[in-house]
Amino acid sequence: MKNIVILISGSGSNMAAIARTAQKEAWQDRRGMRVAAVISNRADAQGLALAKDMGIATEVVSHRSFDSREAFDAALMARIDQHAPQLVVLAGFMRILTPGFVQHYAGRLINIHPSLLPAFTGLNTHQRAIDAGCQVAGATVHQVTVELDHGAILAQAVVPVLPGDSADTLATRVLTQEHLIFPQAVRSFFERCV
Repeated sequence: MKNIVILISGSGSNMAAIARTAQKEAWQDRRGMRVAAVISNRADAQGLALAKDMGIATEVVSHRSFDSREAFDAALMARIDQHAPQLVVLAGFMRILTPGFVQHYAGRLINIHPSLLPAFTGLNTHQRAIDAGCQVAGATVHQVTVELDHGAILAQAVVPVLPGDSADTLATRVLTQEHLIFPQAVRSFFERCV
C-alpha cells in the first residue's frame, strides 16, 4: 500500500478535497494508495474533525511543546514515519520546515501555494497580486525544497483577477481551484512513480 500522510494546521479543506477524491475514485482498491493519516501541529485544527469523520487516523504534534524548530521537526518526522509514507503532503501546514526535515522527505514532499509560482512566494499572495496589477492569479502544487516555494512545479491553475477583487474574494476563487488540482497532483505523483 502506498501511504499518504497529510499535514494541516487549520480548516483542512485541501486535505478533505484529496481524501474525498481518494474515496470517490477508490484509490485504495484501484491504485493501491491511501490517505493513511492526517497530522496537525494544532489540536484545534478543524481539519482533524473532518479527517476523523472520513475514517482517517489523526494525530497532533504541537510545535508549542518543543524548544526549537529542529526538535519539533524531529518529533514530527518520527510520527510521520510510523505511517511509512510514500508521499507527505503539506495542505495548509503553516510551519516553515527545517532543511533536515525537507531532506528526509526529498522527492516525496509536496505543497500547495496560492500563487502562480515563481511569483509571490511567502505570505499575503492575493493582496500582493492585486497590488501588482496582475490580471491573473492562481495556485501551484510543487515539490518542497529547502528554498521556500521554489521546488519543481507539478500543477497550476489560473484564476482571473476581477475588477473590485479583494484579497478575500480572490482567495475564495483560488481555493476552489486548489481543491481541483491538489488531488490531481497527488494522483499524478504516483502515476509518475510507476
